[in-house]
Amino acid sequence: MGKSARAENARLAQLRAEQAAAERKSKLMIAGGATAVILLVIVGLIVVAMQGGNKDVSGQTGTALDQATFSKLTTVPAATLDAVGVGTSANGPKTIDAPAITKDGKPRVVYIGAEYCPYCADQRWPLVVALSRFGTWNNLNSTYSAPAPEVNPDTPTVSFHGATYTSQYVSFTGIETATNKKVNGQFTKLDPLEGEDKALFEKYNNKPYVDSPGAIPWLNIGGTSIQSGASYSGKVLAGKSHAEIAGALADPTSDIAKGVNGTANVLTAQICKATNQQPANVCTAPGVVAAAATLK
Repeated sequence: MGKSARAENARLAQLRAEQAAAERKSKLMIAGGATAVILLVIVGLIVVAMQGGNKDVSGQTGTALDQATFSKLTTVPAATLDAVGVGTSANGPKTIDAPAITKDGKPRVVYIGAEYCPYCADQRWPLVVALSRFGTWNNLNSTYSAPAPEVNPDTPTVSFHGATYTSQYVSFTGIETATNKKVNGQFTKLDPLEGEDKALFEKYNNKPYVDSPGAIPWLNIGGTSIQSGASYSGKVLAGKSHAEIAGALADPTSDIAKGVNGTANVLTAQICKATNQQPANVCTAPGVVAAAATLK
């Protein structure tokens, strides 16, 4: 195995380990026998009694992206994307045996996530960059993942809630199922998941199509490709402002650009498969061609 292959496997293993840890934390797991379970219940009741019930948690409130940040995010120079290539991206989309999905004659890209989710926060950046090469965004708002004690708290990102996207090549649906604000122990609901999108999520966010059923973020590209989880380490975003992240995308040597733009190239290559390699100037760009070679 070559050095580059070992490095790629190491990145993928690290991402899977981080995401698995978060999933373990978010699910109830019974690790002991009956005595341990009883003790946990008792302790929980005592804590609730002392605190007067589940406390509300409010994540940071987002605002509309300022024009400079929006412009830098949606117009990353082609030369920079080409220079990054695959970058530090791993855990790319996987081809599945399923029917194509379209809307108005265009292949659909369906994203399902939630504003509290740190891995969704990571993945939205490259998805915006990738789709910007096929169309136009409007009404993108800044937001953050949930605060501590959640994993990777307050990760800066954008939200697809209320955003619009237009393209002659592809149709996009972005669903944020919940906010980053918790009331009575539950993150408050946001966009409803229903109809065809709910059916797609329930069928194809399950084995054998994904390794971790029900995990988010979840992305369906054209019906024939699935992306589950984040594709790069979001630690590069920690402590940064939205403006700093967007500004770093133009520098191919920055860790942010390597993660975000590398993933954007991979997503672009997968979208190009769905659009029959259109537009040609995007789908034949060196960075996209390099990313296409990594698709599974």
